[in-house]
Amino acid sequence: MNKHYDIVEKHKDLILQVEKYLWENPETGFKEYKTAAYLEEQMIKLGYKLIKPDNLTGFYTVADTLREGPTVLVLCELDSLKDRNHPCCDKLTGAVHSCGHHAQCAAVLGLAAALKEEGALDGLCGRIKICAVPAEEGIELFERKEMQKKGILNFASGKPEFIYRGFFDDADIAFMTHIAVCRDKSKKFVIAKGSNGVLRKTVKIIGKSAHAGEHPEDGINALNAAATVLLAINSLRETFREKDCVRVHSIIEKGGDAVNAVPDDVRIETYVRAAQTHVIKSVNESVNRAISAAAAIYGARVHIEDSPGSEPLINDGNLCDAARSVMEEIGGKGCVYDAGEWLASSTDMGDLSALMPSLHAYTTGASGTAHGDDFMIDDPYSACVNAAKFDLGMLRYLLSDNAANAKRIIEQYKPVFKNKEEYLKHKFSLYKDKETLKYNPDGTITIDYI
Repeated sequence: MNKHYDIVEKHKDLILQVEKYLWENPETGFKEYKTAAYLEEQMIKLGYKLIKPDNLTGFYTVADTLREGPTVLVLCELDSLKDRNHPCCDKLTGAVHSCGHHAQCAAVLGLAAALKEEGALDGLCGRIKICAVPAEEGIELFERKEMQKKGILNFASGKPEFIYRGFFDDADIAFMTHIAVCRDKSKKFVIAKGSNGVLRKTVKIIGKSAHAGEHPEDGINALNAAATVLLAINSLRETFREKDCVRVHSIIEKGGDAVNAVPDDVRIETYVRAAQTHVIKSVNESVNRAISAAAAIYGARVHIEDSPGSEPLINDGNLCDAARSVMEEIGGKGCVYDAGEWLASSTDMGDLSALMPSLHAYTTGASGTAHGDDFMIDDPYSACVNAAKFDLGMLRYLLSDNAANAKRIIEQYKPVFKNKEEYLKHKFSLYKDKETLKYNPDGTITIDYI
């Protein structure tokens, strides 16, 4: 099968050109206008017909073998992060690909080019659905909530939104690659069992403005309340069980308007992560209680909005076995780093893994710290060209021999949700939008955080 990797190698220069352009033009989620336009142009040049969502970035296309078989979904993510301390960030927006999503996009474009080569689909059956998805990173939540209120979005992440819109209804298996920082430079690929799910929160702490120097006693300091809120959340940490892999972390998105006025509007973004959905819900209730009780000390008001983030990622065991085999074909024995343990990060590939056999694999080729201001792609070939080869190798593994391996994996898969309807019911149940404190005339306080 190694000869098939030669058709990827043929497009190495294109892959590396795409990686360079996207690195230099980062954009955050649902605003990936240049990114999407550039990839769309490249895909159309290759002869693909693209289907795009209304009002959103992203697209999908299909390479059809014209032989009956399963549909395999191959994904890449368009968005960047924000880090104004990164030397390569966009100086205007702070956007930077310190997540490495641009490398996935380059790899998937390389795959698309390879599939157009003569003989690339020989021996395969079924359909290959290539999808570029917006907004994997759960940032800029207040902006995304405004998009939801305008009816543009149902969910603040790309893959749940595309699931809702039916873009993946025909998919039977899904996989993608992501860049990883691996200290062992002999490793070319990484596999892990899975990773945390996440619930996302925005919190508005509403105080009362007053002159901060002359009459601070006339105000209610929302920033002081927020500081106590964060301390209260941190005080919960000893109650988290190690096996649940709980992570709760926050930023202050707005801390007031003027230093000489008591802050009356402070906004916090928070993630609640854990390995299982019921643990996320339980921890989130504790966090909401802590937020409300801490703010009550000051007489501040609290408005909490909870939003579904990503489901826990469960990498399909059969797909992991397949991935290891393909990775070793490309990189040789010993090229795979087995992370093994559950990862505390989150990805909306978890949502697909709850509906169909899925895999979120990794290629190496990056240095520094993931999501940090020193993250760099130091080996673009490993990060992008090897990823494109892996994508092609997985497709051949799954769809060769009358798609025998794909059919076996589909048959043995046990979904978290019976169908899309049950999944969507669960996702919508996670929304919360309420004021949690009521100051009663008799001096009592009612806390309603559920």
